[in-house]
Amino acid sequence: MPKFLEMTGISKQFGGVRALSDVDLDIAAGEVHCLAGENGSGKSTLIKIISGVQPPEPGGRIMIDGHEVSGLTPAESIRRGIQVIYQDLSLFPNLTVAENIAVERHHGLHAVNWSAIRDTAQAAMQRVGVSIDPQSFVADLSIAQRQLVAICRAIANDARLVIMDEPTASLTRHEVDALLALTLELKRRGVAVVFVSHRLDEVLEIAERVTVLRNGEKKGTFEARDMTDRRLVELMTGKSFNYELSETDLSAAPVVLAVRNLSRAGDYDDISFEVKAGEILGITGRLGSGRTELALSLFGMSPPDHGEIRIKDRPLQLSSNREAIANGIAYVSEDRLSLGLIMEQPISSNIALPVLERLRGPFGLVQAGRWRETVRRWIADLGIKVSDPENPVRTLSGGNQQRVVLAKWLATEPSLLILDSPTVGVDIGAKDGIYQIVRDLAASGLAVIMISDEIPEVLYHAHRILIMQEGRIAGEYLPHQVTEAALRQAVDA
Repeated sequence: MPKFLEMTGISKQFGGVRALSDVDLDIAAGEVHCLAGENGSGKSTLIKIISGVQPPEPGGRIMIDGHEVSGLTPAESIRRGIQVIYQDLSLFPNLTVAENIAVERHHGLHAVNWSAIRDTAQAAMQRVGVSIDPQSFVADLSIAQRQLVAICRAIANDARLVIMDEPTASLTRHEVDALLALTLELKRRGVAVVFVSHRLDEVLEIAERVTVLRNGEKKGTFEARDMTDRRLVELMTGKSFNYELSETDLSAAPVVLAVRNLSRAGDYDDISFEVKAGEILGITGRLGSGRTELALSLFGMSPPDHGEIRIKDRPLQLSSNREAIANGIAYVSEDRLSLGLIMEQPISSNIALPVLERLRGPFGLVQAGRWRETVRRWIADLGIKVSDPENPVRTLSGGNQQRVVLAKWLATEPSLLILDSPTVGVDIGAKDGIYQIVRDLAASGLAVIMISDEIPEVLYHAHRILIMQEGRIAGEYLPHQVTEAALRQAVDA
C-alpha cells in the first residue's frame, strides 16, 4: 500500500526538555495506525508537527504523498488532506450540525448559501453512514454524536488522513463499537486513520500497526496482530502490571450502604444491594442502563421516587449533595473537567473547598495552618505530582487531576466513596496508581462503588460486580467465578 505520510528523524525540544528524539513514522493510505504511549511520551507533539502547529527541529524530514514538505503550516496540512480531531472536538455548540460540518467549506464574506451547507453536510454523513438531524444544534447532542459530527467535518474537507486524539475517552463501550465501525468504513474508503487511545483493547482491536513512544523516543512499530495488551503496556511504560482477580472474604464486614427497592421514574427501577466496609462493588452496563442516575440519587442530586437508602443502618432521605456529604457519602463524577474540578483555581483550593467549614477558626475565618496541612497531607497521601500547590489544577496531567478530585472528597472523611468512570482519559501508568489508591482505601475500611463501562476495570479491581440493564440489576458476579468474555456477553445481552 502506498505511503501517504513519511516522517524521518523528527526531533523537538522545548527549552531544556526534549519532547521528541529522532522519531520515524510512516502511515499508509487507508491504514488504521495507532499511536500509543503514556502522557508525556511525545504523542501530542508529534501530532502537532503533522498538523503544522509546531515545526520539527532542523534535520527532520516530512513527506506527504511522496513529496517533501517544508515549512508545514496548519492551513497547508489541511489543504493536503490532514485533519486532526482533538479531544475537545473544537465544535461550535451554538451552531447546527450542518453548519459545523460545512464551516470550513462555506465561509468568507460572501452571502451564506444555506442549501449548499445542508448538501455538504448530508453528503459527508452519507459517505460514512452517519444519521443525525443536520438542523439540530451541537449543544443538544451527546458526546458520541458530537464525535461523529467532527468526523463528518473532516470528511467534508476531503480528508485523506484523520488523526483521532483520544476519541473514546468519554464514550461507553457501545458507542466505542460504533466509532470503531466508522473507523473501518473510513479505511474502506481509502482514508488513513491515526488512532490515539489509552484503552489498549481498542488499540489492538482496530489497528493494523502500532507505533509506541516512550519519553520522546520511538520504541518501535509493530503489527497489531502480533501484540498483546501486556506486551504493549511494557513497551509504553517500561514496567509490567499483573492484576489478580479478587477473592476476598468480606462476609463478616459491617454493611455501610444498604439500598432497598430504590426507583426513580425513567432512570432505574427496584434496585436493591449492599456495600460492606472494605468492599469495592463494581457496577457496569451500557449507556442508559441507569448507572450514573443511580449514583446521583445516592449522592442526593436526584432523589428517588420510592425505596430506602441506609448508611450504617441509619435511614436517609437525601435531598441535596450537602446532606449526602454530611452523612459520609462522596462522589467522584465521570466528568472531572466540568463537574469535578475548578480548572483555573489552584490545586490547594480544589482540595480544600469541600472542607472549608472544618478549616475555620473561632471567628469564622479559614485558618491558614489548617488549610496548608490539609493540602499537604492529601498531596502526600495520594502521591500527587505537583511543583507548587498554588498552581492552577489545569497544569496537571490527567492522572494527577484525578488524584486531586479523589483528594478533595477523601478530605471529607467519607464512609462511602462512589467513583463514576474513575480512569476516563487517564493513561495506563496513571490508571495503575489510581487503582492502587482505591485498593488501599478499601483495605483501610472504606466502602467503594466503582462504576465503569470498561469490563477489565471492574473485573480486576472489584470484589463483586453488578450489571445494570434498562434501569434494573440484571446480574451479580464474583470476579474469580467469571471470565471477561462472559461478563462482556452479559452486559451486551
